Amino acid sequence: MSGQLRVLPLGGLGEIGKNMTVVEFDDRIVVVDVGLRFPTPEMVGIDLVLPDFAYLRERAADIEAIVITHGHEDHLGALPWVLRELRGELDAPVYGGALTLAMARSKLDEHKLRDIELNEIDAGESVDLGPFSLELVHMTHSIPDSSAVALGTELGTVLITGDYKFDQTPVDGAPADVSRLAELGREGVLLLCGDSTNVDRPGFSPSESVVGPHLEEVFARCRGRIVVTSFASNIHRVQQVVDAAEALGRKVALVGRSMRKNVGIGRNLGHIEVPDGMLVGPREITDLPDDRVVIISTGSQGEPLSALRRMAYRDHRQVELKKGDTVVFSATPIPGNERAVNETIDRLYHIGCDVITPRDAPVHASGHGYAEEVKLMLNLVKPRYVMPFHGDFKRLRLHAQLAEAVGIAPEDIFQGDNGLPLEIDERRARFGEREQSGMIFVDGVELGEMADVALRDRRMLSADGIFVVVATISEQTGESVADPEVIFRGVPYRDDADKLLDEIRDAVDDSLERASREEVREIDLLQQILHDDLAALVYERLKRRPMVLPVVVEV
Repeated sequence: MSGQLRVLPLGGLGEIGKNMTVVEFDDRIVVVDVGLRFPTPEMVGIDLVLPDFAYLRERAADIEAIVITHGHEDHLGALPWVLRELRGELDAPVYGGALTLAMARSKLDEHKLRDIELNEIDAGESVDLGPFSLELVHMTHSIPDSSAVALGTELGTVLITGDYKFDQTPVDGAPADVSRLAELGREGVLLLCGDSTNVDRPGFSPSESVVGPHLEEVFARCRGRIVVTSFASNIHRVQQVVDAAEALGRKVALVGRSMRKNVGIGRNLGHIEVPDGMLVGPREITDLPDDRVVIISTGSQGEPLSALRRMAYRDHRQVELKKGDTVVFSATPIPGNERAVNETIDRLYHIGCDVITPRDAPVHASGHGYAEEVKLMLNLVKPRYVMPFHGDFKRLRLHAQLAEAVGIAPEDIFQGDNGLPLEIDERRARFGEREQSGMIFVDGVELGEMADVALRDRRMLSADGIFVVVATISEQTGESVADPEVIFRGVPYRDDADKLLDEIRDAVDDSLERASREEVREIDLLQQILHDDLAALVYERLKRRPMVLPVVVEV
């Protein structure tokens, strides 16, 4: 036995989202998950947030494979961007379950990446990848084809759980493969990297199958149209909505591009069964009685461009909500999305809709196991070392405490961070030297690191607007030779705006005159003087700090 095993998280630690892990042995690499997360409100103008995979750019030729645990965006969504950026240097296949790869293929097609090798692998099947052996272990989650990833090496096995719960009565009738987890534990698991999302919740999570009857109860009380919003990838939930609608004689309409796409994929693979003639198009909704319609929509997280958000703001081309409609949120907000969800709910109430959330009725079951399920995983696998994954720092610490509670020595539990590799050899495990990690922003079609100053400028522009001041000076004397031009946008309107503009022009002349006396000629210095003087004046008058952008032109 020789060599060193290295596990480097590039995303998913200290946060919920953009999961990405690099596992190295004998200078070869397997990447597990390539996820993204959605921007927070202060990331103005940013569309998506990806893990910084600069480390993989340098090691692209060493990558044996990319393995995806399941089809959720926080585990799969960054795949097209990563493959596009590493194209030409990377010649590694992508592995995953059938549904996971169908969703991956759909994303790659959108990015015109049609030559990527996608290899479907069944749970329990073993594949050799250089110095690694790969096995997927069937788990239950809120999407079919969810798997834990077992990577065998000469040193031992690394088990990355992905997202999981121990649901004994899942909708598709296939519980997690507890026996295989126990076998791996008997064979010896070197390192367990486990989901920490719900470690702060005591007990066991409710089964997904209990949601269906409660949805039917809620539907039975509704006299008007019903809109159910959930994650587009929560195929089990869509099936239960369809079953409840069928039981009450309602037709179903799918609204939202990702919802239609994922349901289509699920039906093709046999994960969703919809009776013939039950689905109707969004344009057909108005032709049916209100008490015969269920709409399944995207937008459970209040995403700005999602179907439900547009409905709430009366900006959807096909569905116009009205008083008497009932909107069922069959999902809970991801941490950080609470504000957007609450704003959407408030707009729905303004329209006159009734709104039902998981706080009002048990219409949602989390796909992540609670504390007792995390303990069960630890006791089944009996790892030598534990590294909590998939959670903010509070949850990582709670996961570590649970590991200690079931008998794992504190020195064998590693609370990590993105970019901090865990290095394991025959004798011990320890953290190595930090590697580059962080965030890459997708802004429109551009991909890159958004400097803090750029985001700060965007926040300033969105909050207080901008003043642009153009001053024309003599190249010889530095004195003003024309009236300054002042343009402002997004600044709160004042009744005496003309007076303020006159004051700004006078301040520009005064600043230039002072600079001329002091023989300041450098354009950069002149612009800095103008900026400081004008910013002080504007704040004194408006009690706001808009961006002040001075431009000095020499003639």
